[in-house]
Amino acid sequence: MTTLRFNKPYQVLTQFTDETGRQTLADYIDMPGIYAAGRLDRDSEGLLLLTSDGQLQNRISHPDHKLSKVYWVQVDGQVSAEALQKLRDGVQLKDGMTLAARAEEIPPPASLWPRDPPIRMRAEIPTSWLQIEICEGRNRQVRRMTAAVGFPTLRLIRYAIGPISLDGLSPGEYAEVEEQPLWELFPKQKASRSRGSNKPGSTARDRGSNRGREKRVRR
Repeated sequence: MTTLRFNKPYQVLTQFTDETGRQTLADYIDMPGIYAAGRLDRDSEGLLLLTSDGQLQNRISHPDHKLSKVYWVQVDGQVSAEALQKLRDGVQLKDGMTLAARAEEIPPPASLWPRDPPIRMRAEIPTSWLQIEICEGRNRQVRRMTAAVGFPTLRLIRYAIGPISLDGLSPGEYAEVEEQPLWELFPKQKASRSRGSNKPGSTARDRGSNRGREKRVRR
């Protein structure tokens, strides 16, 4: 079994094919039998896990497992203490209240890379960087949360999923990771793993030949 961490660039789809010609994972990863474990919006950047283990893919992506995810979020305006507290307490969205989150203002991350294209800056309005940790997986949840407290998201980067982070990866790079730290997040599920097929349940894709399982590849 192979599991990868990948630093997804801006405007790359978390799928391997696209009929309209947009950039996909296939532009960066050529490894048959591996599939994304969860989603990351096209206009978001950062950590995406991929695996050839179907059961692990399900554990990571299934919303019932409440896996912790950490995001770096650049928002429009100088964030207030009141807004941060609302994020921590839970925010009312159209699909219900969010669970309590960890939220704090941070300096711009030291390892931050420039986005291409850059966000649109307004000279008269500052921006703030937040670190937000949630354990839910609703559609565009972090963006909706910051908008609900009055600070729209300008840039969103997923930094970590459970114990796995982006550290050491530039946009477009991937590295192989050990599965054990991820399985330790699901002790009951690990104990009940069957000896059946572990092929992920994603839609099959047409892929080329394997260029090798390098631990670090091109950008």
